[in-house]
Amino acid sequence: SLRLHGMNVTVVPAMTPPEKVLAMKPDGVFLSNGPADPAALSYAIDSARVLLGKLPIMGVCLGHQILALAMGAATSRLKFGHHGCNHPVKNLLTGNVKITSQNHNYTVDPATIGSAGFEVSCVNLNDGSIEGLAHESEMVYSVQYHPEACPGPHDARGDFGAFRKLMETA
Repeated sequence: SLRLHGMNVTVVPAMTPPEKVLAMKPDGVFLSNGPADPAALSYAIDSARVLLGKLPIMGVCLGHQILALAMGAATSRLKFGHHGCNHPVKNLLTGNVKITSQNHNYTVDPATIGSAGFEVSCVNLNDGSIEGLAHESEMVYSVQYHPEACPGPHDARGDFGAFRKLMETA
């Protein structure tokens, strides 16, 4: 999906030191989805903390949660995880609703994002949980759902364009 939006992609292992990533001089960093309780991934949280403010960062699903933790927010386990491809998400900035694909058991705790300076950009219309965050001064854009899955059929493709725009304006 990043390549479809005209971006060159270099994949590095999750435990790549942030200094090594910065030495590659990327235009941005994409933190991908994956399994796990995000709070257990201290190495990823620490790396994201080092990268914050140095270049644009986009996080998806687990990457979204890691960014939130790196900036001082907290996560919690959902009573019922979000799984499947029919989750309505509302973009609070545009008012648009998109149908998304999701597969996670954790969410960013809304009571903790104010101190981290985030703006909630998207919410889940089924349970009101946070589905997107933005932080202008730290150049962060993240979503909880999987925009690459496009179940709507292309509802979420714009998220990659937003990341590209963030890199172009940084």
